[in-house]
Amino acid sequence: MNSSAPDLAASPAPAWSVDDEWLTCVQVRDETHDVRSFVLRSVEPRCFRYRPGQFITLALDIGGERLHRCYTLCSSPTRPDTVTITVKRVPGGVVSNWLHDHLQPGMRLSATGPAGDFSCFAPGPVTVPARGQLFLSGGSGITPLMSMSRACADLGLDADVQFIHAARTPRDVVFAEEITLLARTLPRWRATVVCEQRGDQPGYTGLLGRLSPALLQGQVGDLLEREVWCCGPAPFMAAVRTMLSTLGFDMARYHEESFSFEAPALEGSSPSSGEAAAPAPTEAPTFEIQLRQRGERFACSAGETVLQAAQRAGLRLPFSCSNGVCGTCRTRKLSGEVQMQQGGGLRPREVAQGWFLPCCSQPLSDLELDR
Repeated sequence: MNSSAPDLAASPAPAWSVDDEWLTCVQVRDETHDVRSFVLRSVEPRCFRYRPGQFITLALDIGGERLHRCYTLCSSPTRPDTVTITVKRVPGGVVSNWLHDHLQPGMRLSATGPAGDFSCFAPGPVTVPARGQLFLSGGSGITPLMSMSRACADLGLDADVQFIHAARTPRDVVFAEEITLLARTLPRWRATVVCEQRGDQPGYTGLLGRLSPALLQGQVGDLLEREVWCCGPAPFMAAVRTMLSTLGFDMARYHEESFSFEAPALEGSSPSSGEAAAPAPTEAPTFEIQLRQRGERFACSAGETVLQAAQRAGLRLPFSCSNGVCGTCRTRKLSGEVQMQQGGGLRPREVAQGWFLPCCSQPLSDLELDR
């Protein structure tokens, strides 16, 4: 038996907190031909408390560079001694390929979180949602919705959930056997899988094609009355938004994961929303931002974030979420002051050491940064 495993008859371990950092990989599982799950346990005795659907941020040293990536927890907080991430191997993806090729039981990872607001479980004591839920996922976007579904099963919640998952072929369906088991276990949890092609399984008899308004209406008769939770590749989520709007769905009841967890946006690429590249307000005071290592300077208005100003100046800075939660853009501040409204991307001790997140920080003075 693993000596680091908890004593199940003892009192629960303290909760994982912002002061904790190190996780140990205790198990690796193949889910499909290119998707793998990694089960992680705290190095120190800890239990994990979080809302189903939240994510953690890993800090990995790969090729002499510190990289940060966010991965949704597909595990449920009802099983608090471990957390699990499920990672799709992305062609050319530095981190996903490193995890698939190198992460083995016994290896340690630096992590922060859990964090995020994508959850059908409201803060406070768990209750069955009054409104029916519709889970829509594409590819590896199934992970947060599986976390929510697993929590429902473990808690015995009689929640009204319609789960529709889209995949390219039957062999690409993540958690296929567990989806079937959940449908048998939970009386009002119903699942539909739709595949674009049969692939190498000519005997597949399930739904074929792509998610469409007709399919949604056919599978979910009370679609317009439900709360929708959607996660998947950006084109998938964009298509879902268009379908729901066309059908007259009240988009105030639509929720989606706001950024990709598998990799940060390409440096120098256009931001995903107009807000990130908004021009500097002319009436606000302007400060000078200096990048010491690169020898570059740019102006930043007091009314915009440092990341927005850098993008407006044509400079390439790493980022992912643009919401202060993932830590990808973390930068050490050598001088100057900022107003930062982060969402958990930095630990308090890191802030005390001078680190800040350009994506959610506005300057209060001239800044010198260690970049």
